[in-house]
Amino acid sequence: MRLLIFIALLLAFDVYAFQAFRSMAQGWPPVLRNMLYIVYWMIPAALAGWMAANASGLAEGLPKSVVMVGRAFFFIAYLSKALITGVLLIDDLRRGAAWGYQQLAGTEAVNPGRSRFMVQLGLGLAAIPFFSLIYGMVRNPYRYRLFREQVPVPGLPKALDGLKIIQISDIHTGSFLHKEPVRNAVDLINAQQPDLVFFTGDLVNNTADEATPYIDVFDKIQARYGVYSVLGNHDYGDYVRWPDEAAKRGNMEQLLGTHRQMGWEVLLNENRLLDIRGEQVAIIGVENYSAHPRFPKYGDLEQAYAGAEGAGLKLLLSHDPSHWEDQVVKTFKDIALTFSGHTHGMQFGVEIPGWLKWSPIKYVYKQWAGLYQSGGQYLYVNRGLGYLGYPGRVGILPEVTCIELQAADA
Repeated sequence: MRLLIFIALLLAFDVYAFQAFRSMAQGWPPVLRNMLYIVYWMIPAALAGWMAANASGLAEGLPKSVVMVGRAFFFIAYLSKALITGVLLIDDLRRGAAWGYQQLAGTEAVNPGRSRFMVQLGLGLAAIPFFSLIYGMVRNPYRYRLFREQVPVPGLPKALDGLKIIQISDIHTGSFLHKEPVRNAVDLINAQQPDLVFFTGDLVNNTADEATPYIDVFDKIQARYGVYSVLGNHDYGDYVRWPDEAAKRGNMEQLLGTHRQMGWEVLLNENRLLDIRGEQVAIIGVENYSAHPRFPKYGDLEQAYAGAEGAGLKLLLSHDPSHWEDQVVKTFKDIALTFSGHTHGMQFGVEIPGWLKWSPIKYVYKQWAGLYQSGGQYLYVNRGLGYLGYPGRVGILPEVTCIELQAADA
């Protein structure tokens, strides 16, 4: 019954939005007009069939690609229709106000016609997300971009000048629809000949088995002094209903085993002291720590830091960038550079180097993409290698970060 009610409400929504298309098609040849109407009504018909198939269980076993692309397309279509209906509603309020004024003024009642300008405005606004989000699905999921940064570190030992670090984050293997394009990211990483590679969390969406098909992809990553990783909020299996706690623990053990199979050294509130060019470098890794209450705090930086006090360079891997201002810059002022991810840059925004960097995620996270500084400390927020939910990106491309450290005056 609830499904039928929802479909009825959806139909009313579609009928209302249809007024814009019917108004636009006035004067068109009948064949073109009928084709437009058929295409328009195919979408709500397909969505109703999709929902019915899901409710009855008939959709079980469909390929992941069909499910993900189908959901994304329906979301895009109805987001675009929402913009149309918003503009039509404003126009109808205008028409209603004009009719009401005529009634009160005692003038001859004339029903104001729908504004053609408002119809065109609604359709124009709707076209922006519709075509940009479709383009982002088709063109950008695997369009990896290399971001380069030179970071001046106060007190950096001279021997570490030019140390090259690659960062990747938020792979979300459970979202990938194709395997081969992901190898391009690994090739891009290896082409930089990095000294270190850092992965800052969210290897999977929910369960460890999502990463299994990609072990033979990411185990090809090469770094002179090793690959180090931490966990993100999605890696704990917290978004899954497990039959018991033992099943959840088993999932985590499998995930940690996947890191080891790929040759990644996962850091669980601990550090590794490396001898690099005769200098001691501390790689500190915390479990997920967020200043936002909706995300868990598994991280213990005090525990992770212990034993690293004497290192000439301290580098921190922490998935959530809100950790930086909440704790790192307040209490651990000798951590030179923190590497985070998590935000994905919301997979949507506008970036014009040197001019503009904007995404809706900036209203949630103060540090959401790129390099940030507080005194002599730095934070780099990676835009993510994969995607979650929407299988694409618009304006914020998947990222491989190459950071070179430079000596700077203290």
